[in-house]
Amino acid sequence: MSTALRVWAWPGGLAVLSAVGLLSALLGDGAWDALSWAALGLPIAVASWYALRR
Repeated sequence: MSTALRVWAWPGGLAVLSAVGLLSALLGDGAWDALSWAALGLPIAVASWYALRR
């Protein structure tokens, strides 16, 4: 595995997850709302975990 892929894999995955969350929030109600809450909440949870770990 290349060094660039190791460095950018998690941030890239979180960016894609955020984009999915934003698109699902625009698409509809019901299950789409639940998907958007989960997809937008996970990057915040990960960032908070790393910030509070110090």
